[in-house]
Amino acid sequence: MATWQVQTSGADWRVETEFCLVRWDDVIATTGAAPMWRRLPGGLLSFFDFILAGAFWGYLRASWRYAMFFLYPFLILAVLTLLALAGGLALARSTGSSTIGIGVGIGVFLLLFQAAQRWLYLGLLLDDWIFSRRYIRRGDAVLDQRLQRVAADIVKAARGDAVDEILVVGHSLGAVLAIDLIDRAVTAGLTRQGSGPRIVFLSAGSSTLKIGLHRGASRLRAAIARVSAVPALFWVDYQARSDVMNFYRSDPLPLMGLAKTDSPLIRSVSIRRMLDPARYPRIRRNWYRMHCQFVRGNDRRAPYDYFMFTCGPLDAERQARSKEGAMHAFDAEGRVLDPTLSNETGTHPTEAAKP
Repeated sequence: MATWQVQTSGADWRVETEFCLVRWDDVIATTGAAPMWRRLPGGLLSFFDFILAGAFWGYLRASWRYAMFFLYPFLILAVLTLLALAGGLALARSTGSSTIGIGVGIGVFLLLFQAAQRWLYLGLLLDDWIFSRRYIRRGDAVLDQRLQRVAADIVKAARGDAVDEILVVGHSLGAVLAIDLIDRAVTAGLTRQGSGPRIVFLSAGSSTLKIGLHRGASRLRAAIARVSAVPALFWVDYQARSDVMNFYRSDPLPLMGLAKTDSPLIRSVSIRRMLDPARYPRIRRNWYRMHCQFVRGNDRRAPYDYFMFTCGPLDAERQARSKEGAMHAFDAEGRVLDPTLSNETGTHPTEAAKP
């Protein structure tokens, strides 16, 4: 876990934030470091696993665009295979040597695969699905220990009086780990006691349904049911239409067959409104860049503002409950228009973001 201190201030406010990043890039990197002859079968195994376990059909019901995103890396693999096969067959016919054809076909595939890794994120996507299957089927010992340790830190912070708010941010697949983290913290005794700190869970561009719609993900679904029913916790889920890697306008609990509760509060936001009008057209077709805007700074005031949530003077729950977020809470000089909304003494954000 990486931790640092952030101080932000305006004309009439000041906030001190202890920012704790729950890192798990090393877990994904372990998969990425494996040789190709192991990663490719692992990726194909994950593909068929998510289809046979009903997840893909759930994606079609929840968001056809996410279903297409699921197919994307495997369609690329199919195209690369066909191109390599065509090249190998053509050379085998022209030379009369099947050995040369096979060797050239393999060489063409390897070159195309390396290009697809660099330009189309193919390797990262395969590693992501391989990890997801492993997380569902048997968990991850490294993550288990890490999440348990951070959960204990959250409980300790909640029992003290040093912070006004504990904010857990989960982006993309990190939202799944954030739910796991919060569930562990609740089991360890996380509750809001009287005047204790506010406890908020913010999921953005969430991949909760990516895992939760898999028939084998009963452990996660049980954790989601428990987290959504914690009275001391406020959970808000932000979704965006222009992000193909999230489930836009989807209520996760009913789609997973769980009883509906008041949590999470679902908010739809426009990434276009966050960015400069001249910059948006340049990045709108970059799926990964659009997806990561949830954890980047805005160019303009918008209802969703990552840094306003994590480092600003307004508490996260009030921002989330307002359809305008923090947009109209400040004047042109950055003063808080309603002092009663200000949270001046500090926050304690914990983030489980996608690496």
